[in-house]
Amino acid sequence: MNDPRRSRSRTPPLRVRRAPRWERQDPAWREAKPALIAQALKRAAARPSGNWYVVGASREIGAQDRPYGRTIAGTEVVLWRSQDGALRAGPGECPHLGAPLRDSRVVCGTLMCHWHGLALHGGPFAGWEPYPVHDDGVLVWVRLDPAGRETPLERPVVPLRPAPGGAVDAVFTATGRCEPEDVVANRLDPWHGSWFHPYAFVGLRVARTPGDGGEDAFAVDVSFKVAGRLVVPVRAVFTAPGPRTVVMRITDGEGAGSVVETHATPLTAPGATHPRTAVVEAVVASSDRRGFALARAAAPALRPLMRRTAGRLWRDDLAYAERRWSLRSTGRFPG
Repeated sequence: MNDPRRSRSRTPPLRVRRAPRWERQDPAWREAKPALIAQALKRAAARPSGNWYVVGASREIGAQDRPYGRTIAGTEVVLWRSQDGALRAGPGECPHLGAPLRDSRVVCGTLMCHWHGLALHGGPFAGWEPYPVHDDGVLVWVRLDPAGRETPLERPVVPLRPAPGGAVDAVFTATGRCEPEDVVANRLDPWHGSWFHPYAFVGLRVARTPGDGGEDAFAVDVSFKVAGRLVVPVRAVFTAPGPRTVVMRITDGEGAGSVVETHATPLTAPGATHPRTAVVEAVVASSDRRGFALARAAAPALRPLMRRTAGRLWRDDLAYAERRWSLRSTGRFPG
């Protein structure tokens, strides 16, 4: 019996495909039914998050002498690593006089307030209570029970990824004026790909929707543009394992098993008049080709390129999400 992985490793990943003129593509609006997207969004919103929020890239919270600070759902959070590399997290205000701990220093794994030298080792102190935190090797998560108001989970729901030793990962972060549901809705509308991102995608076709039975997922056949007429055709499946997460997994074609995780983290408190949401997108790429070992070795040089590619797409997709929020907040959203 032939091994499909072996045959794929011998087949060049690139294909030559002539893209139609932008205005001559097949219209997608009939298939992109608002009700279908809304129902998928509603099911995603009903799934438990356990009050876990993605903060950012694991490698951004390193052994440097500065902590990492971020406001999540209106709550100031500070994170740092102890001397043995363990992650610590808690309120971003010093319990003494409220100094912003994100501007303080980490000395031998201890967070020291820059106003008066109060030292925090990561445990409870003078009313300062640590937050549960989780490092999955690619992303860091923090659990905020008062903000999430769900039944807490001991660990976040981390999507299945390629084995770390055989993958290259990169994390991109951007911020927009919208709510998490607008980011998730953008990802649950795969039909916009070739129309809204013609520089990146060719011939996108939605092959299966949640309404077709089986998995609650969108399956998409699409070719990623490389240069000129050179493309890489794949099948990608979109799922929403939680209310603020959408995962795109390549199931067939070059890089099968690779994932793109899009996490929408609210920065402002629920119900804010001017909401802000961070998009934290993790790309975890793998391949069974022998040459991929070179890509892993060159990961530090590849990560900026991977982030740049994600940034170009999210420049447009955040405009989509922000427009959606603007229409919703003024009662003008269709449907």
